[in-house]
Amino acid sequence: MHTSGEPTRIVVNGYPELEGGTLLEKRRCARDKWDEIRMRLMREPRGHAEMYGAILVQETELTRSGEADIGVLFCHNEGYSTMCGHASIGLGRFLVDTHDLNVFPRRNGLVQDPSTGFVTLRLHAPCGIVQLSVPVKPDGHSDPTRPVSFLGVPSFATARNLVVEIPADKLWPSLKATGRSTVTLDVAYGGAFYALVSASELGFPYGLRGATTVTELDHATATLKALLSPRTELFVHPTEADLTFLYGVIVTEVTAQQRETGICFFADQQIDRSPCGSGVMARVALGVAQGRLRLGDTCEYDSVVSLLHGESGYGFRGTAVEEREEGVIVKVDGRAFYTGASSFVVEEHDALPNGFIVGLPA
Repeated sequence: MHTSGEPTRIVVNGYPELEGGTLLEKRRCARDKWDEIRMRLMREPRGHAEMYGAILVQETELTRSGEADIGVLFCHNEGYSTMCGHASIGLGRFLVDTHDLNVFPRRNGLVQDPSTGFVTLRLHAPCGIVQLSVPVKPDGHSDPTRPVSFLGVPSFATARNLVVEIPADKLWPSLKATGRSTVTLDVAYGGAFYALVSASELGFPYGLRGATTVTELDHATATLKALLSPRTELFVHPTEADLTFLYGVIVTEVTAQQRETGICFFADQQIDRSPCGSGVMARVALGVAQGRLRLGDTCEYDSVVSLLHGESGYGFRGTAVEEREEGVIVKVDGRAFYTGASSFVVEEHDALPNGFIVGLPA
């Protein structure tokens, strides 16, 4: 599937059973024991450096307790993320549409609300429960003409107006041209931790479209990530050590009242084609912390892909719904579409069984 152009390759069959009593333990098992499957599905020649995946986990501690309907592990070019909004939106449609109980054992427990035409689905992601509302047509299939929405885990800001000194040998041309060697940014959590920085702060006074090349943005965000990642005090999750790391850097640009464009570099500098659902959660939580957004306020969020399609509905909407002690509950809306179905094999004598990424070690 794709959501605003960002792919989601959903694994529905052939994945081995994961060891562990909790979803986070299963995530460690996937990483330590079965990582070659991620590499085969994400990397060339079966995938590409920008591919994204979702591994369905039929049973977790929260499905057993009745708090969730199904679990999922998200994967990408580097490993396994803790939250993914674009993939959750795609999974909402797929899980409503499937009636294969081997793929989704609790499918028959989903109930459509006749007054709204939506089905509620509780997805157990590594960061916690993501509650999806999926629009359904009269024939029972998901409705691609209306957005899927989800309520995420509590989101919060951990640093505001943080000044980062850039070493002289790491300065990129546009920042060097400003005469500055510092960048001011914010850090926020939306199921994963992000550094949030404006394009102008990186030395692009005309915003993202004023950036000279994607290569320069890649260099700038990779530099910031390398400088920030060791500062683990910025990325402390209140309950789970496995969630304590910097996942991505989002470069933002305000394009209109209550509307922003952003480009997210995550994992190993993978570029999100969508506005990044977990990043939207983090940005809304930061807006509330800054006083720019109040409960009930909605912002429109575009990626560089959705921006090209104007009012097509490819962007995301983020709304601050509720403020709790743990953080802000954010509602995110977006649309996903089917792209196809595939079967992948690795022959016995394949010299590249786990694939490769050009420019990175195989």
